[in-house]
Amino acid sequence: MARKRVTQIFPFLIPIRVWQRNLFYYIGMYFDKNKYSKTVSDLLPYEVCNSKTLMINENSGHDIIYQKNKVDNLKIISRTMNQVLIQPGETFSFCYLSRKSKKYGKLKDGLILVDNKIVPTKGGGICHLSNLLYYTFLKTPLTIVERHGHKVKSFPNPDKDSLEGVDATIRGGWLDLRMKNNTENTYQIVIDFDDDFMYAKILSDHKVSEKAEIVNDDFKYIRKNGKIYESVSVIRVMTDQKKKKEVSREKLYDEVVEITYELPKGTKVEEIKDDEEN
Repeated sequence: MARKRVTQIFPFLIPIRVWQRNLFYYIGMYFDKNKYSKTVSDLLPYEVCNSKTLMINENSGHDIIYQKNKVDNLKIISRTMNQVLIQPGETFSFCYLSRKSKKYGKLKDGLILVDNKIVPTKGGGICHLSNLLYYTFLKTPLTIVERHGHKVKSFPNPDKDSLEGVDATIRGGWLDLRMKNNTENTYQIVIDFDDDFMYAKILSDHKVSEKAEIVNDDFKYIRKNGKIYESVSVIRVMTDQKKKKEVSREKLYDEVVEITYELPKGTKVEEIKDDEEN
């Protein structure tokens, strides 16, 4: 049986622990010799890619108020990074920018996973934005520096046709989403909303000759040690925009995540023995 953390035994210490982690995290960033993106600018002229996601997940199994609170949180956090430039040599950090969210509003209780339980927590749901940005970043020449996929999936995606394995969980002081610009071009993040969707675009100061699309391959559900997992490969397909011809296809990684919600009746689940590879 795993030993309990001190904050599990004494929950009142959690705010102090969070403050401590954030303090040392940002001190570390100050001395790590990276230049972090923070410059806000007018819109750059050329669109590299765009994405969108449905914000309200009616299949969460929890009070819809937390989904509505999440939308408010997303709009607040997005203001910390909307129209931010990622200039050559700079690193985008979700946590570095979002730490300034207080000046744009008060975060509300949204849903997060804590100790394998879904609970309402202040600021919950902002991973919906980091998920969208990560997926959008995958369609650019930016280099992944840090990304953490969710280990557990507690309810279905809000978008029935959305890709799997392109999420990025965030936890200030612990887990970040970072992308570095190792190119000679400048890129810019643009985030927008309507009543139902959140949108992300990446703009550039130069035209791009190739377009990237992210697709899934070898998607399946597997059962191992009594638990059900979702397994999928994430593929990047590059297309020449002038010739409309595929120029490359690269597998970026394989992703496996535990499923804790009930799958639709009749869903095929592959049985995996303990000594088999996923």
